[in-house]
Amino acid sequence: MSKLKVGVIGAGSISELHMGSYKNNPDIVMHAVCDLNEQRARALADKYGFARVYTNIAEMMADTELEAVSICTWNNTHADLAVAALNAGKHVLVEKPLSTTVEEALRVQEAVRRTGKQVQVGYVRRHGANTQMLKQFIDNGDFGEIYYAKASCIRRLGNPGGWFADKSRSGGGPLIDLGVHMIDLCWYLMGRPKVKSVSGNTYYKLGNRANVQNLNFYKAADYDASKNTVEDMANAIVRFENGASLMVDVSFSLHAKENEVSVRLFGEKGGAEIEPEITIVTEKYDTILNVTPQVNSLKLNVTEAFQNQINHFVSCCLNGTTPDSSVDDGVEMMKILCGIYESAEQGKEIYF
Repeated sequence: MSKLKVGVIGAGSISELHMGSYKNNPDIVMHAVCDLNEQRARALADKYGFARVYTNIAEMMADTELEAVSICTWNNTHADLAVAALNAGKHVLVEKPLSTTVEEALRVQEAVRRTGKQVQVGYVRRHGANTQMLKQFIDNGDFGEIYYAKASCIRRLGNPGGWFADKSRSGGGPLIDLGVHMIDLCWYLMGRPKVKSVSGNTYYKLGNRANVQNLNFYKAADYDASKNTVEDMANAIVRFENGASLMVDVSFSLHAKENEVSVRLFGEKGGAEIEPEITIVTEKYDTILNVTPQVNSLKLNVTEAFQNQINHFVSCCLNGTTPDSSVDDGVEMMKILCGIYESAEQGKEIYF
């Protein structure tokens, strides 16, 4: 089997999880990295062994040896870069979200169908070992129909600022940054049912809370405490055509006692928690059982999940198979996210 020549667009913090995973894959040739900041791009090229460095996207796309790219840039550039790469004959792994609007997502979908190249959306939590284990239980009917899910990703203090807090570049705040993971993980494990309606709320009450002292949090490289145009917090209920429902709440800033990540699913025969730790809840001989699987880690191993994600992408590119988190899933997720923002703005439920 021939090896795949890959490139990474964007040399920010998330890119190193892609680069490290590519480096560990034996079917990869580290071909090129592109960033507007040449110094940063060259530093990562030297660190991970990329053969070429670009500061111009058009020049990178014209590289006929390059076969596939990871897009690790601002959200508002994802769709344009994906379409450009597809048009240039490259396969694409794009960080979530696929785009910032449904229209952009549909444009990427059209390019996939027209070019025959692959797009995989970076829903990395799908590739966690515990997610895959739990999906096997679900697919074999151990929980029966999954009719309800509830997910939270609450940061009491955690607006990263910079481009994350600039709606023109990010497309939104915690909903599009954190909620996309929470919603997709539940939707994926529920069997990706067709969405019927969404009802959501967004709040702009606390800002980035840059005044808070004595408590550190992650800040983007271009952090500016004076600039913030995204919501502090969002919540939503998503209703599906099969009668199932999903409740989600996420925040960058909230007067909460502590940070919280929780994902719970409930079915006819049993239920499960996958965040903060994997737990299975079932019933046997009229007794409720809380079952703890014996696994390497009860929590999400982010590095392992990224490696699994990259390995899946590489396999799809080399074998011509459709990625599990395809462009079609990316389009559906943008419909959900944009529907929630639209519902919050209009103060009413949005039907599909």
